[in-house]
Amino acid sequence: MSARACATSVAYLAKERAAAIEAVESASQVCKAVFKKLVTDETLTKKDKSPVTVADFGAQAVVNSILEKHFPGDAVVGEEDAKDLRGDEGRTLRERVVDLVNSTTKHPMSADEILRAIDRGQYAGGPTGRHWALDPIDGTKGFLRGEQFAVCLALIIDGKVRLGVVGCPNLPYDINKPDEARGVLAVAVEGQGAFQKRLGVDQIDETRISVSNVIETRDASFCESVEAAHASHSDNAKIAGLLGITKQPVRMDSQCKYVAVARGDADIYLRLPSSNTYVEKIWDHAAGNIIMQEAGGRVADIDGKELDFSIGRTLSANKGVVAAGAGIFDTVIAAVKTTLANKR
Repeated sequence: MSARACATSVAYLAKERAAAIEAVESASQVCKAVFKKLVTDETLTKKDKSPVTVADFGAQAVVNSILEKHFPGDAVVGEEDAKDLRGDEGRTLRERVVDLVNSTTKHPMSADEILRAIDRGQYAGGPTGRHWALDPIDGTKGFLRGEQFAVCLALIIDGKVRLGVVGCPNLPYDINKPDEARGVLAVAVEGQGAFQKRLGVDQIDETRISVSNVIETRDASFCESVEAAHASHSDNAKIAGLLGITKQPVRMDSQCKYVAVARGDADIYLRLPSSNTYVEKIWDHAAGNIIMQEAGGRVADIDGKELDFSIGRTLSANKGVVAAGAGIFDTVIAAVKTTLANKR
């Protein structure tokens, strides 16, 4: 039976869904522990990225160990490898990662087990079989600022994303109540819709999410990256002008942007190329892509082509990312094409 045919079954990828939620929940706890223990005002002043390095390694080790426990034959496309943790030069960082992992997980791991788990993320990807795509901390600067970052995990089968989980430890559960509890986990399986739950709370807390029902772009709002280096804010402003958008953009780091648009906090997510040479990585978009689609939205590149996750570790067949509700998507893509054509 094909994957798409299986998608009609409630049980489709049920075990994978549960394992992915467990993994992202656990990795999110690792990241929160690092922030609490290691991130200080001095960290930001000196632009010290060592805390996020510890969190990256720790989160990847935790996720990969959980995936190996449940699916020992599955490969992982991950952002990190363990070379910087090995030998005498890596001793200090290695010890910090080991201490962190073992202080936040139920089952202690040896240094060798942690290094091996991290190195499980070196798969090359491709169009056949199944593998996971992992970004242990998406939005490193947001993490260091105590703002938005995400733990992102997706399952790719035969080149298509079938399951995605995004953990957003600092995202308000209700965007209209920013002072209340924070911590959101969004999850989607192909053909089953998109849902959110509170981080650290049982799955029975899940509620379905969907994109906004805005049908006039003048009533819409953008969600874009905080960092201008990640996307062209000036091009976004020109597109907003073409679409009649006057609302200020919602700016946040990481795949939290996909979650924000998928649940209607904003209406459009643009990640326009900031250079002609930059190539997007699959782990930066796989989980958010399916969550957005299962919430009733559409995702494509700046030419309107679907994102191709079958090539390897990158989206080399695509340039940029555009995500919006189905009702306004074609209008948004047309404005993107017009704006970028004028630059050529």
